[in-house]
Amino acid sequence: MDEVLIECSPGISGDMLLGAFYDLGVPKKVIEQPLIDLGLKDLYQIEFTEAKSCSIRGIKAKVENIACSPIKRTWRSIKDLILNGHLEDKLKKIIYEVFESLAIAEGKVHGIESEDVHFHEIGAIDSLVDIIGVCASLNYLNPRRVYCNEPTLGKGFVQTEHGKLSVPPPAVIELIRQKNIKVLSNRDSIEGEFSTPTGIALLANLVNYPELPSKYSINSYGVGIGNLKFPFPNLVRVYKITSFEDSSNYEQINPKCEEISIQEAWIDDQTPEDISNFVEKLRIEGAYDVSFQSIYMKKNRIGFSIQAILPIEKKEFFRRLWFDYSNTIGVRERTQSRWILLRRRGECSTTFGNIKVKQTLKPDGTIIMKPENDEVLRLKLKHKISTYEIRKIIKESSKEFKAFENWK
Repeated sequence: MDEVLIECSPGISGDMLLGAFYDLGVPKKVIEQPLIDLGLKDLYQIEFTEAKSCSIRGIKAKVENIACSPIKRTWRSIKDLILNGHLEDKLKKIIYEVFESLAIAEGKVHGIESEDVHFHEIGAIDSLVDIIGVCASLNYLNPRRVYCNEPTLGKGFVQTEHGKLSVPPPAVIELIRQKNIKVLSNRDSIEGEFSTPTGIALLANLVNYPELPSKYSINSYGVGIGNLKFPFPNLVRVYKITSFEDSSNYEQINPKCEEISIQEAWIDDQTPEDISNFVEKLRIEGAYDVSFQSIYMKKNRIGFSIQAILPIEKKEFFRRLWFDYSNTIGVRERTQSRWILLRRRGECSTTFGNIKVKQTLKPDGTIIMKPENDEVLRLKLKHKISTYEIRKIIKESSKEFKAFENWK
């Protein structure tokens, strides 16, 4: 399986990244199919044409809005579009995460809830095509790892539907802060917007190694050309590479530290059935984990203590769930750090056939594989043997592993 390296030269935008993936060999059908599945087929027309920037050839992606009138979209409407669309789960997840990070960033800079964000440039059809097309391209390539170098942001001013904004735009600054992205200083650069909110959001969510590998070979590459003209080539390159990393490189990033949100409440006026349903709702919506236990509360009433471990970027969304789906009138919330080992889900061939498993990467480079508990239970009921025997047979007969996702 190849790895992918995204080279920002000097910055990044969604259309340049899309052009580079097409030049790399991603079929147009792959790029357009999820757009068709989401019902956007009649709203746009996309062209990939040969172009040059300072005599360097590449592909320029141009999206034309062919709808009768522009549609103003909110994060809520885009979220419904994605969640109700007929997309495979993995692709749906990465598209959702890119748009969600943009909504959170826009909400932060405008001082409103992310659910209420009205997208302008981001909600336009060309940005929808860029984001969905890039996510579909990467899903099609299915690389083991995605690397990138640090982008340059630019300086000066850019005209938007919010009026004239300084470069980098507020949403770019917030995305960089939230995702802890390293950028290159552009103190001596010419004026211009080198990196757009769409481009930065795609890097923030699709790249799992924001640095270049120490050693690698190039198998193939594609070049995407931008619309702005500078005294230097305005392009993005996407490489298929093979890296030559030893386990010592993993030690620098594994385990990794991340911020999480802890939300909790005590509830004494709901039935156990209601509490169980609410806990399941938290899990379905993406909580990392939820625990609850019965406790004695005021007037000796038996209640429930519920604690949820949540992605930091979704704390506002979960905060609302407490008040919409439980009887609590208050929620305690705090931010903590946690250290986690890199892991990924996949499929492994065994005596029982292909089963879903999870791999964990230890700091010394050792990979531990564990079958998903649902798979063990299914095989136990089917073959009428103990859990111990099921795990033993899986361990002894495991062969080829196929990853469903990158290490994260």
